[in-house]
Amino acid sequence: MTFSIKRLAGAASLVASILAAGAASAEAEFKLRWGHYLGNSPYVKVEQDFAKRVEERTEGRVKIDIVYAGGLGKGNELLTLAGRGAIDMASVVPGYYADKLLFWKAYQIPFIFDTPMQAMEISAQSYEELPVFKKELDKFRVEFLFHQPLGSYYLTGPDAGCNDLANLKGKKIRSFGADVPKIHAAVGAVPVSVAYGDLYESLQAGSLDYAFMNPGNTLVSKLYEPGKYSCGPVMSITGHLIVIGKKSWNKLPADIQAIMTEEAMKSGKEYIEWIETSETDAQKAIEAEGGVFNDISAETLAEWREKTPDMLQDWVDSMKERGRGEEAEEVAANWREKTGK
Repeated sequence: MTFSIKRLAGAASLVASILAAGAASAEAEFKLRWGHYLGNSPYVKVEQDFAKRVEERTEGRVKIDIVYAGGLGKGNELLTLAGRGAIDMASVVPGYYADKLLFWKAYQIPFIFDTPMQAMEISAQSYEELPVFKKELDKFRVEFLFHQPLGSYYLTGPDAGCNDLANLKGKKIRSFGADVPKIHAAVGAVPVSVAYGDLYESLQAGSLDYAFMNPGNTLVSKLYEPGKYSCGPVMSITGHLIVIGKKSWNKLPADIQAIMTEEAMKSGKEYIEWIETSETDAQKAIEAEGGVFNDISAETLAEWREKTPDMLQDWVDSMKERGRGEEAEEVAANWREKTGK
């Protein structure tokens, strides 16, 4: 009996060792932690699909763990965390680094691009044609993977007159960054900095007359409840960058780097197609809940642009003061040629 028990114990130990070895071999060779400032929602599905495809194509050698809602760092910390190697990947909003990403933040200047698709196409072309964009990310020790588009921005509030410039005078409008407040102030509105998570309560309490957001985020945060009317589109800009720290990138074998680069290119294209469909669907969903969309006419938008300083030239002038005027002028000339402005 004692001998049998010993044999059984030995067999059990052998099985355990085999299972442990199998589990170890099944573990990912490269585990990448991706810090995201946004919460988990359908609006980051393209990024989730990117991670899934990389894992599948590398046959499990790579495992990408996306941590949402600032779980690995605040939105204004993720770039430096990825560059230092504290995390591996990050979704980075250029506007959060206005004094650091001097060139990338230009993609979030109002009244340059007419549509999200145009903004994304120019982003892709500029990265290939203008070395300054890669150099700027190199300085922060990160590699560019792809760019997220944003739906066009609308004014959303309880007053239906948001498509009338005269009615915007004195109104408190949610604003952000250094450039967006300028287009609001140009029509006599009062730019107010309100965090994304506080928009609903601000509209409800009346401390804000209009939010300034794309339909997708308006739907997710249910801003159509305190703000029935949405007027626009007003402006189109790009969203965040998806980057990987150079320390993490350089640890990956060439074949995995090639897979990630290929999937990043696919994801950039998918994002353009996805944003158009998702924003249309979001608008329909908002209307189904009682929200109303009022168009801002082409004439009204043209008048708004005329009242606003030349935002691109303002950026060039500010870059001259920093000793980067020649590079900024090259970017501006390239974009003016592409946009016809």
